[in-house]
Amino acid sequence: MFLPLFSSLVALPAVLGAALIPKDTIACVHNAANRSCWSDGFDISTNYYEKVPDTGVVREYWLNIENTTAAPDGFELPAQLINGSFPGPTIIADWGDTVVVHVTNSLQNNGTGLHFHGIRQNWTDQMDGVPSITQCPIAPGDSYTYKWRAVEYGTGWYHSHFYVQAWDGVFGGILINGPATANYDVDLGHIFLNDWYHYTADQLDSQAATGGPPTAINGLINGTNTYNDTLGSRFKTVFNANTRYRLRLVNAAADNHFRFMIDNHTLEVIANDFVPIVPYETTDLSIGMGQRYDVIVTAKDLASGNFWLRAIPQEACSETSAVDNVKGIIRYDSSSTADPTTSAYSYTDSCADEDSSNLVPYLPLNASDTYTYGEDEEVAVQVTDNALLWTMNKTSFRTEWENPTLKQVANGSAPFTAKQHVIQLPQANQWVSFVIHSPFAQDHPMHLHGHDFLILASGYGDFDSSLITQSSLVNAPRRDVAMLPASGYLAIAFRTDNPGAWLMHCHIAWHTAEGFAVQILERKSEIFIDRSQLDSTCTNWNKYVAAKDVTQHDSGV
Repeated sequence: MFLPLFSSLVALPAVLGAALIPKDTIACVHNAANRSCWSDGFDISTNYYEKVPDTGVVREYWLNIENTTAAPDGFELPAQLINGSFPGPTIIADWGDTVVVHVTNSLQNNGTGLHFHGIRQNWTDQMDGVPSITQCPIAPGDSYTYKWRAVEYGTGWYHSHFYVQAWDGVFGGILINGPATANYDVDLGHIFLNDWYHYTADQLDSQAATGGPPTAINGLINGTNTYNDTLGSRFKTVFNANTRYRLRLVNAAADNHFRFMIDNHTLEVIANDFVPIVPYETTDLSIGMGQRYDVIVTAKDLASGNFWLRAIPQEACSETSAVDNVKGIIRYDSSSTADPTTSAYSYTDSCADEDSSNLVPYLPLNASDTYTYGEDEEVAVQVTDNALLWTMNKTSFRTEWENPTLKQVANGSAPFTAKQHVIQLPQANQWVSFVIHSPFAQDHPMHLHGHDFLILASGYGDFDSSLITQSSLVNAPRRDVAMLPASGYLAIAFRTDNPGAWLMHCHIAWHTAEGFAVQILERKSEIFIDRSQLDSTCTNWNKYVAAKDVTQHDSGV
C-alpha cells in the first residue's frame, strides 16, 4: 500500500472552508486590459482556498426538468431537458456570490437530482446533488432547492446524477466570474462537447452492461451538429479581427474523449477545471469526460474566412463512428455561408491528460512528508447475471436511492454495507492519498466530489512509491477530474478540509452505473444536515416508489 507523504504548507480555516473579507478599498479594476485583477483587494494571486469576496449577492435560478423530444443533429428522439433547452440554462455568478437553484421534477417516470460538477460545496455537502449519497431522488412532481457559495471561480457544469439521465440532455453550464491569468476581450462562454447516440440513455446503459460500450453515432458542439450531411446544422460563431476570445470548454460526453482544436489558430490555456494555471500555448487540447479547460484564442487579422472548430473523438478509448464529423465553424464574415476548407493540425490519437509540466497552478500549493491515511484501489470487472460490473478492490459499488448516506449518518445507523464502499476519514485538515490501478487497456476519467486534488503521479505500468519524489510535491497539477491511464496508475492527494460524503468515480456514464466508484465519508461528526429537507424529499420519493413499483437497476449514482 502506498501511504501519503504530505502535510500542507497552507493552513485552511475551518469555517465554511474560507474566511470572508469585507468590502473596503478597491485596489484595481477588472477589465480587458487587466484580467488578473478582480476587486476589493482580490486578484489572481489571492488564495481562494482561504479568502472569498463577501459580495452579499444571491443569484437565483428556477430549473424545470421534463420529458420532451429533441433533434440536436436533425434526428428526433425522446429527451429529458431543462427548461426545454439543450444544453440547459447557464448558471452565472461572481466569485463569492451565493447561488440558489430551485429544481422541479416534471418528468413522467424518473427521479432526478442535480450535481454541480466542480463546485467544492464547502460545508454544504447536502447540496452536492447525488441521489443515494447526499439526498433521496427528487420524485416526479416534487421540488428541491440547492444553495451554495461560489468559493472558486472559472468554468464548471451541472448535470443529473440520477442513473444515466444526464446523457438524455439533463446538463448545463456553470460560469463563475473572477480573475484570470491572461487578458482577453470577449468571453464566449461554454463550448460543450458531447457524444450522441440516437438512442435513449437507459437503452445505451442496458447495452453497455450486456454487450459492451455502445458506439456513438454522432457528436455535438453546444447541442447541435449535422447528420448524414442532410440533417441538422453546425455550431457557428463569429470572430472579429485581432480580438482575444475566451472559450470555456467542457467535455460532457458519456463515453468519448475529445481532442479540441481550431484550424490555423493557437489555443492559450489558462485554466484546468476550476484551477487557474500558468498560461501555455498549444494547437490541440486533450479533454477527458467531465474535464474543463479555459482557453484564449486570438483572432487573425482577417475580414473574411472560415475555419473548422473540431472536437475529434480519440479512438484509443472512444467507441464512435463520427471521428471527422464533430465540427463547428468559426467565421470572420457573418454573412458567409460557405463551409471551411481548412485542415486539422496533426496530432497523436491518445486519451492521456495534457502533459503535467503544462498544468502548473498559478496559485502554488506544496506538501511535505506528514501523512494520516493512504489507500490503494485496484480496478477490475466481474459478470453477474449476464451483466458487467466494475469493481474497486473487488467491490462493485451500490447504494440505495431511498437510504442515502447522509440519512444513515443523521440516523446514526448501523455500519455501512461492503457494497457502499465507504472510506472514513475522521481527522481534520490532514493530507490523504489514493492510488488507483487499472490493468485494462482503457483510460478512465476519475472525478472526486468536494475537493480539488493534487496529481502526484500518473503513468503506464505498475505503480511504485519511489515515483513520488520531492519535486512531485511542489505545486503539483490540481483539479477535480484526471485520467487514469490505460493499464496504469493514478496517484492523488487531498486535504480533509471539507466535511461530507463525497463520491469518487469514473466519469464514463456506464462505468458509474456499473459500480466504478467509492465514497469518502469525511469528518462525519461535523457534517451539517438539514433533516427537514432530507426527510421530506425521502418521504415523497418513497411514496412515488410504492405507487409506481420502481426498481433500482444501477449502482445508485
